[in-house]
Amino acid sequence: MMNSTLIPVILAGGKGERFWPLSRKLRPKQFLSLDGSGKSLLQTTGDRLLSLAGGWENLWVITSALIADGVREQLPDLPEANLLIEPEGKDTAPAVTWATLEIAKRYGNEAVVAFFPADHWIADQASFEKNLKAAANFALEEPAIVTLGITPNAPATGYGYIEQGILSSTIEELPVYKVARFTEKPDRDTAEDFLKTGGFSWNSGMFIFRAGVVLEELAIHAPDILTLLKKEGKAAYANLDKKSIDYALMEKTQLAYVLPADFGWDDLGDWNSLERLFKGENKNVDLGNHVALDTQGAIVYAQDDQDVVVTIGLEDVVIVRDRNVTLVVNKDRTQEIKSVLKLLQENSKFKDLL
Repeated sequence: MMNSTLIPVILAGGKGERFWPLSRKLRPKQFLSLDGSGKSLLQTTGDRLLSLAGGWENLWVITSALIADGVREQLPDLPEANLLIEPEGKDTAPAVTWATLEIAKRYGNEAVVAFFPADHWIADQASFEKNLKAAANFALEEPAIVTLGITPNAPATGYGYIEQGILSSTIEELPVYKVARFTEKPDRDTAEDFLKTGGFSWNSGMFIFRAGVVLEELAIHAPDILTLLKKEGKAAYANLDKKSIDYALMEKTQLAYVLPADFGWDDLGDWNSLERLFKGENKNVDLGNHVALDTQGAIVYAQDDQDVVVTIGLEDVVIVRDRNVTLVVNKDRTQEIKSVLKLLQENSKFKDLL
């Protein structure tokens, strides 16, 4: 068992644009209930991490200034001192660096820190905790940055992949491998090849490490980010470039390890992810009142109980009805919702739709 406090940090600054129109500026994806739990994704993530943190006093959240009040409403028991508010979004590298610096100040460099996106779905809590504790124990023993890799069950092209290198250790019967390489989202043929080898995991974006280890690695691989944040705190954001932690650190460090995990996981990235969670044996995913005639493969969401969506002769579409917006999109083009939002931004008539 861990003999050190685990400090979980929830990354909750994202916009969730691919869940528009349900997800909007002041009501982003992490504030929505999408997984059938009745709680928002942020609240579910907080609940999932609470026992591992040993209580609210050790759970942290980093978010944007625009939605900080919403985070306070969603997580009323979160101490104000544990809420880090970025003045503007600069991707995950500055967020991870700033949070790690603040945690090191309070708990010391030996504190084990773990970062979690706010929009994940986890099926098996006990298995999740077992994997996380094993990763934390390995990080306590070794100078390591451990990522939980998800054992793939399909040749998905929407995730990054991690190639397992040599077996480094076995913790509580769970193997930990040196990372051979990180690979960006592959095409279908490449993803199928990855699956055949059995030596690849999906990149979950969950990282576990001792604070001092990562700060030393950032000093080597991302000194521009670390130096500014150490000197100026969040005032440095105005002068920081947008950069992901994968690009700034994980793809460069020699201390990256992966613990392959299989606890039932999904990254709720866009409307199609709801089909993976809810479809079962049904022809359609109906999250609202849907009357269907000769329609299959549809994902239908209606926010208002009074709204009814009627479809005739449709296939493989997403239909979302929320307040004053109706979205109709083919399932294989949901990634283009972001492009539509740019068009809306350019027209003042539509600014209230964002």
